[in-house]
Amino acid sequence: MRALLLAALVASPAAAEVTISHGYSAFGGLKYGPDFTHFDYSNPEAPQGGTMAQRQLFGNRTFDSFNSWIIKGDNAPEVSVHMYDTLMVSAHDEPDSIYGLIAETIEYPEDLSYIIFNLRPEARFHDGEALTASDVVFTFDKLKTEGHPYYRNLLAGVETVTAEGDHRVRLDLAEGAGSSYPGDISGLPVLPEHFYGEETPFDETWLEVPVGSGPYLLDDFEQGRSLRFCKDPDYWANDLAVNAGKNNFECFEYEYFVDDLVGLEAFAAGEYTMRTEYRSASWANGYNFPAAEAGWVKQMLIDDGRPSTAQGMWFNLRREKFQDIRVRQAVDLAFNFDWTNESVFYNAYQRTDSFFENTVMQAEGMPEGAELEILEEFRDQLPETVFTQTAFSPYNGGPRLRDRRAISRASALLDDAGWVVGDDGMRRNADGEVLRIEIVDDSRSLERIILPFVENLDSLGIDAEFVLLDPSQWTERRQKFDFDMSFTAWSVSVTPGANMRAFYGSAAAEAEGSNNLSGLADPVVDALIERATAAESREELNVIVAALDRVLRDRQIWVGAWYLGFHRVAVWDIFGMPEEPALYDFNRGVEFWWLDQEKLDAITSAGGL
Repeated sequence: MRALLLAALVASPAAAEVTISHGYSAFGGLKYGPDFTHFDYSNPEAPQGGTMAQRQLFGNRTFDSFNSWIIKGDNAPEVSVHMYDTLMVSAHDEPDSIYGLIAETIEYPEDLSYIIFNLRPEARFHDGEALTASDVVFTFDKLKTEGHPYYRNLLAGVETVTAEGDHRVRLDLAEGAGSSYPGDISGLPVLPEHFYGEETPFDETWLEVPVGSGPYLLDDFEQGRSLRFCKDPDYWANDLAVNAGKNNFECFEYEYFVDDLVGLEAFAAGEYTMRTEYRSASWANGYNFPAAEAGWVKQMLIDDGRPSTAQGMWFNLRREKFQDIRVRQAVDLAFNFDWTNESVFYNAYQRTDSFFENTVMQAEGMPEGAELEILEEFRDQLPETVFTQTAFSPYNGGPRLRDRRAISRASALLDDAGWVVGDDGMRRNADGEVLRIEIVDDSRSLERIILPFVENLDSLGIDAEFVLLDPSQWTERRQKFDFDMSFTAWSVSVTPGANMRAFYGSAAAEAEGSNNLSGLADPVVDALIERATAAESREELNVIVAALDRVLRDRQIWVGAWYLGFHRVAVWDIFGMPEEPALYDFNRGVEFWWLDQEKLDAITSAGGL
């Protein structure tokens, strides 16, 4: 038996069994029992000290706020990573399990009508104030009513949050919240109610040093350019099993680079020591600098057990010109992936066609079995293509940028959609309006990919343009959905559920700043998301998500991009790493690395860093 769950019978008119446990699994048992001492992917004997220096996380190119919970401003995501603890934490070698951090135990009935978190009395914020149930209530209420649309959508299934004493908080859940829901919401940060006031209002941007309860303090920063976090010597949770072998570095440093090539030059010079590489050209040709040739820098490919990111150029369906699927199909055909992969990417990638790429949740072939049964329930709301064609996969093009077959098909689709070529070579509709498409982003590195795409669009008579903005301008325009197409990559959960509302749900379609960039508002998609959230087994979830994937792909709401299936990581060879790395979250797995002093001394004695 993989784990023992402590269960208790709670007296009620009809006594119901309530589980009280140190952890929770959406599907199946827990790998780690109540007396576990550390995760298998951690090294509890890891040396302490030193600094892990990286470039900025998650692609942000600047920051002007430390308030990570609202749509305003460009926040620094590193603050939420290092400074805030959560009620429970994921086990990165299990897809569906969480274990108590702030919460010592979790209580829940079989029907998941409510969840109770029993908080550790020793939990403290950085300023010494006790972390109590009142802070949890404050956090959930604020995130649900004033937070970023992602949080408002995620917390739609929480009806009430009640403090039942200083160290006990109850969340009453909407019917059908689903077995994955506790995992979704227990990973949210707990914010200090006493910190928020006139100087640091919850709904505004600010650069006051935040107060959290996590392992690191914000030691220093330069707005928009750098951040330094160092250990809180009084961190309350140092000795918990979930933290064993974690937080080994004394400090984490982050340098922000607007230009990724400048960032690579800084890495080569030893200005920072760990880099996840997103550019295939750099990976193939950029690591021939002296430190790499001396063996001080190494390149690693690290397996990624999570679904590949949902990456592509998203159509803004709020624009009337994109309401006709034939226009979207034509634009998709103009992206020549095969040519791009060979000419720009050194054949490093595969084409993304699924929103749940590289998983068993991805739709394949014709719908059949349990997936078909689900789709049949919505037959009157779905195009016949969902049932009569294989799951949509884009045409990938060929060895020449202007693939004749693709351009011919795209031209016919635009003609059929009423966008015809005039004497000036531009496509116009019946009202004489020119078909214009503006692709907007803040990354200069995308020019080498998008400009050839624009060239193909222009050859079709479309007035296409790639507009490069500074990060703050792009943040504002994306929040207001002021774009035709946007290149964006979303991280996909190992266990998709309520979190999908933020990306594809109707409630998020018109919420300013939401992650539903396409503006998709589809009742079938909404229904499938809620069904996935309520899935009672991993097998059931896989089938439901495959049906959702098939429907989303049939809608053609993006031009799918590319994926790897693993992480490209370059490091100055000064780190120690667990023998069994965290399969399901590489980014957080880095927190289990440590400084290897012998390796560092060898490089410095040879004149490196």
